[in-house]
Amino acid sequence: MAWFVTALYRIYGRTLVRPAGLRSTVTKEPVGPVAAFAPWNFPLANPGRKLGAPIAAGCSVILKAAEETPASALGVLQCLLDAGLPPEVGQAVFGVPGDVSRHLLGSPVIRKVSFTGSTVIGRHLLKLAAEDLKRTTMELGGHGPVLVFDDIDIDKVLDIMVPYKFRNAGQVCVAPTRFIVQQGIFDDFAEGFARRAAALKVGNGLDPDVRMGPMANARRPEAMERMVQDAVAHGATLHTGGERIGNQGFFFAPTVLSNVPLDAEVMNEEPFGPVAIINPYVDEEAMITEANRLPYGLAAYNWTDNAARQRRIARELEAGMITINSVAVGGPDSPFGGVKWSGHGSEDGPEGWRHVL
Repeated sequence: MAWFVTALYRIYGRTLVRPAGLRSTVTKEPVGPVAAFAPWNFPLANPGRKLGAPIAAGCSVILKAAEETPASALGVLQCLLDAGLPPEVGQAVFGVPGDVSRHLLGSPVIRKVSFTGSTVIGRHLLKLAAEDLKRTTMELGGHGPVLVFDDIDIDKVLDIMVPYKFRNAGQVCVAPTRFIVQQGIFDDFAEGFARRAAALKVGNGLDPDVRMGPMANARRPEAMERMVQDAVAHGATLHTGGERIGNQGFFFAPTVLSNVPLDAEVMNEEPFGPVAIINPYVDEEAMITEANRLPYGLAAYNWTDNAARQRRIARELEAGMITINSVAVGGPDSPFGGVKWSGHGSEDGPEGWRHVL
């Protein structure tokens, strides 16, 4: 939010060179009222991201936040109102998602739609938006590939990637999911990953020793169980996890699968949960082919100390955000978004202005 306020002073128009007596200028104007749909998994950051660019650009926003996390979204909006935002500029609405989306997108008043969520719902909203030619920004599902080559420090990579994989119980759009590991280090990598995953303490997030909390609702553990059972039925190896923890709440054990066939459900559908897939590949070409196999392209990760390979990977991976020896895929000053079925347009950074001006 603060970044967009300061960036407001760096939005420029242009005066074009024309013959004497003529003047041509390019000016930036707000697109108009925005309907913004924010999910539950980051209940403060997601509403803030949806409100920041449009309001700074001069648009009003109707925020449709998730029913699972209403207080957080309302708290973010209340902070803006307390700071002096006119009530008509920022508003929130809750209700049956389908009814709300049809009502908002069916109104000619709304000129822009910003949505973060699943590809299925994104397609639905795009169809509604097309009826009135509304601008859209879609940040949709992913299936994050992680290329791990044999020239890296295995323990260093595992110490970073295991906690990153299981943060927020894996309920993160940019979560690493498919670990595409070079054959020579596969056994050590899979064993080290499973050992670290099994050691993670799951429970109440207010407990300082807990490293992973529950899933969001009853549907999520059920989906994890189904995907794990399907993978094992297809011949995958289950190293750890694969089951619920306790008989209260929606806790699911950090799960590690390896040698998962391509026709298993979890290899093709985003698990959006604490399930990591580790498969061996012989060479760079095969690894890149697997990383690009799916129609999703949100975030991709690469671990190699070979500089030439780093450049090739950055050029050839089909993803909106690519990291090299890091997990830093975003920041307020950098564009956040995907390609292919993972959406279009960007949030954050100068690119975040593109569809609101």
